[in-house]
Amino acid sequence: MKTLQSLTHQLDQWRRTYQPLRSLLPSRLVDSPAAIPGQGLGLGLGATLQNRGNRPRIVWLLAVVSLTGTMGQRYYNAPKLAVGKIAPQTIRATFDANVVDTFTTEEKRKAARTGAVPVLTIQQDVTEQVYDDLERSLRTADDLRQLAGSFPMVPTAILSAATQIDLRKCAEWEWRSILAAVDTDMKVNQPQSGLLPDANGQSNISATPAVAELQAYHQAASPQDFLALISTINQARAQYAKAVAAFSDGNPERRYDASLLDLSNEAWQQTKTGIPQVAERMLTQGIPPGLPDSILQQALRVQMNLLVPPEAEPVATQMLLWGLRPNLIEDPEQTKQLAEQAAKAVALQTIAVRQDEVIVRAGETISQEDFVLLEYFQLSRRSLSWSGLIGFGILVTGGVCTFWRVERRFNPQIRQRDHLLILLLTLSTPVLVSLGIRYTNLPAVGLLVGSFYGSALGVTVVGLLGGVLSVSLPITWDCLVAGAAGGIMMSLLAGKMRSREELAFLGVGVGLTQGTVYLIVNLILGAATGSIWYTVLQEAALCGFSGLAWSIVGLGLSPYLEHVFDLVTPIRLAELANPNRPLLKRLAAQAPGTFQHTLFVSTLAEAAARELGCNVELVRAGTLYHDIGKMHDPLGFIENQMGGPNKHDEINDPWKSAEIIKKHVTEGMVMARRCRLPKAIQGFIPEHQGTMLIAYFYHQAQQIAEKDPTKIVREEDFRYDGPIPQSRETGIMMLADSCEAALRSLKDATPEQALSMINKILRARWQDSQLAESGLTREELSRIAEVFVQVWQQYNHQRIAYPKFTVSSDKGCKASV
Repeated sequence: MKTLQSLTHQLDQWRRTYQPLRSLLPSRLVDSPAAIPGQGLGLGLGATLQNRGNRPRIVWLLAVVSLTGTMGQRYYNAPKLAVGKIAPQTIRATFDANVVDTFTTEEKRKAARTGAVPVLTIQQDVTEQVYDDLERSLRTADDLRQLAGSFPMVPTAILSAATQIDLRKCAEWEWRSILAAVDTDMKVNQPQSGLLPDANGQSNISATPAVAELQAYHQAASPQDFLALISTINQARAQYAKAVAAFSDGNPERRYDASLLDLSNEAWQQTKTGIPQVAERMLTQGIPPGLPDSILQQALRVQMNLLVPPEAEPVATQMLLWGLRPNLIEDPEQTKQLAEQAAKAVALQTIAVRQDEVIVRAGETISQEDFVLLEYFQLSRRSLSWSGLIGFGILVTGGVCTFWRVERRFNPQIRQRDHLLILLLTLSTPVLVSLGIRYTNLPAVGLLVGSFYGSALGVTVVGLLGGVLSVSLPITWDCLVAGAAGGIMMSLLAGKMRSREELAFLGVGVGLTQGTVYLIVNLILGAATGSIWYTVLQEAALCGFSGLAWSIVGLGLSPYLEHVFDLVTPIRLAELANPNRPLLKRLAAQAPGTFQHTLFVSTLAEAAARELGCNVELVRAGTLYHDIGKMHDPLGFIENQMGGPNKHDEINDPWKSAEIIKKHVTEGMVMARRCRLPKAIQGFIPEHQGTMLIAYFYHQAQQIAEKDPTKIVREEDFRYDGPIPQSRETGIMMLADSCEAALRSLKDATPEQALSMINKILRARWQDSQLAESGLTREELSRIAEVFVQVWQQYNHQRIAYPKFTVSSDKGCKASV
């Protein structure tokens, strides 16, 4: 027995001596099992993973077979004489029959459903608003006409209406030229110099009807009456100029045709009455949205034929075009009912055939109608299509190989159980499609694979699955493309989320994306051309809601899958790092010193992990749980004694004390398993101590053995059982745990002194071979030491010295520094 123990002790010493030398050898020698004795024993994690990767993985064969079998159903009983194939011989009907073509019937019903005319209903609030706008416009027009004065301004027996219109509109110089042409001897109150045109202008003005009518009245009437007429015209011209100026003041309600002011009072009254009647007729019939202005103007001319005077039609048309607006809106319920009625009205498409009638002749291409008859008479020659199944299997194999290459590139440490989970998630999609579920669960697959294994694998799975589904199972393109878009979006973003609340909001975005893509695909494929927009939008909304629903399903399944398959995701790690977790609350209550120690170690380890690009979330969560085993005997550890008596002084047995210290690892593992912590978190409990020597009690035992030769001191009794750190994360955590106590003890040391002390500790761990399998390098140890010093400086930041106050009986408080 003693010989075996001595041999074990010697082997352990050789191993610790060999590991520092191993890091100095070329990698090609280290990786070769034959290069170094004992390498083939698989003691290290790297060798274990390498050997595991070289083993034939049955999961790959299982993936190809199961995926081919699940999605290759069309080849199990495939017709050799299908639509588009060439008939090898002439085939005749064996008896009389009337065969229902369900495929053609459904296609026609779908076309009737999407091609029906939408039902419109009148919006009463819009109609009332139009009436109010037209009434306000008519009042504005009345105000403008009153501003311009009544028309005609004089009886038409004196001046015709056309002449009165011309006289109100003409320019000032033109008006004075008319007066001069009427009577050159007439005295005018205002000077005329500069107002008369040239001889040709005077000649043209003299020939106008206005000059003739004014000359006639001048000759027939007295001078006083003629001057009164001129005064009335001048007054009317001034009022008309004010009214015209009001047209261009920027008010949209005053943008009328200028002929408004030229209408007689009788014509205007008839127009005021006719415009509301025309509007009522138009609004009662309804104005649909998108009606061109040219068609609306044509409809207005028809309605105004008997209601508005011809000379007022331009004014009325302008006012109505300004006031009228679409008052029809689609009635969803009525539209849906009409669409369903149109679909039901499509009769069953039947094909009548007589006995011995030719279904398809040899060499002809089989049409849909021919295929229906062949299926009915069981002449399509259905059988297992080995060629199709093998070809599809090759396609699936290519997809699996693509996944394998992406996995090797982005996630090479994936486990067998992870492959099984990805396979199960992948198989769920074709199974659901085979059950007739229209909207695929690709968003849920993208969420789970993307959050568990990263965006690269998530996008690969969703993309390959969508591509294979398009050629294997009966699924519409719009649903497939929309589901794939939602799944890819979820795969890309799920791994970046840090809470399930963020994932829930991401599900809303995926639903919107899926509905939008569905609508766009329908537009591209032309299915919505001339169709009922309500139906298309309703289907797009359902597609978007399905994306949200599948996101919720995936979000609900993720915690269970994380526990069953022992997965650590950023979200789960963030939840485990919550200090309100029951196990951490127990640690804070039962071992408060250990809990404070854990917090500081976590700060050190997180900073170092961030500097080296490691998994910060994993380091944070693992560090918080690495010392939970100390709850089995809190007073056995000095940080929990709070200045009280040391328990180990009372024991006075270094072997028992060492067992108490070592037991916090085994008890921690028991607690971790009982609380179902992930294996990745459990690994921090033994690996943070590795196989380090419990030096204090080891030296105490040596002192006792010197006094009592019967005492045998074996180094392995004072070493932790290990294993040593198997990852960079646990290696960083070991170094942070080793340096924490030393950094706390430094009060007035300089950063250089702190760095020197930390380097000594890290060098000791390296020389003791504790980091041989962690993947950390000597160069990275220097960076870790610098980060630890930075955190220590932040932790021990300087504060100003506050003055001390002393109480004085006569002058109150006195400050002294």
